[in-house]
Amino acid sequence: MQPFFIGLWVFLFGLLIGSFLNVCIYRIPQKISVAMGFSYCPSCHHRLMPKDLFPVASYLLLRGSCRYCGAPISKRYPLIETVTGLLFVLNWLRLGFTPMGALTAALLAVLVVITMIDLDLQIIPDGLNLFILVLALPAIFFSGRSLPEHLIGLVAVSLLLFIVAVLSNGGMGGGDIKLMGAAGLFLGWKLILLALIVGSVVGAIISLILLAAKKAGRKTMIPFGPFLSLGIAIAALYGDDLIWWYLMILLT
Repeated sequence: MQPFFIGLWVFLFGLLIGSFLNVCIYRIPQKISVAMGFSYCPSCHHRLMPKDLFPVASYLLLRGSCRYCGAPISKRYPLIETVTGLLFVLNWLRLGFTPMGALTAALLAVLVVITMIDLDLQIIPDGLNLFILVLALPAIFFSGRSLPEHLIGLVAVSLLLFIVAVLSNGGMGGGDIKLMGAAGLFLGWKLILLALIVGSVVGAIISLILLAAKKAGRKTMIPFGPFLSLGIAIAALYGDDLIWWYLMILLT
């Protein structure tokens, strides 16, 4: 099968996963089971039929409105589905159909959920961090990195953030600390440090843009989880190349 068609199937599979992630983002903060029950409209609570649940396509065909009550459907639903599909394609291009590729795809999916929940509520549910921790256990065996590198990764950044939280009297959320601990075990200490740098730089840039545009003030709480998640995703997919590129610059 030609790579284009393989990539297309991977993208479509990612859309389906993205549709499930939308359910997780809505239900997990409300402590509603994501494995039981039917999908329903959040406005009228009418049960959604299979024809209403095709990722992206149903949104376009329904013109962004509920079939049963006419309430507008948020653009974030097809956006999350599309982003997840693209992430899965990037993961396939980078890692292929390998055990590490499957684990990283699951990691990316959880990061999407963490990003949206943290943006909405400024929390990162412990269950999501625990899921990453579970993914990290087999990742230790398939990553090609040493066990000490993974174990050091567990504390390399999380301990630093914990110290920041103590010194700043709660300026760093506990969910962020747990996220970097679990992701550090998954990635190893080199990649989790890279993830912290990327997330911090992007977070600083976005914060400055929001301040300049007067969309946020100096005391506005801006969730850090989405930026950390972005850093983790980039490190998971391209971290080794970025580190190699940086070392080559230093040596030349």
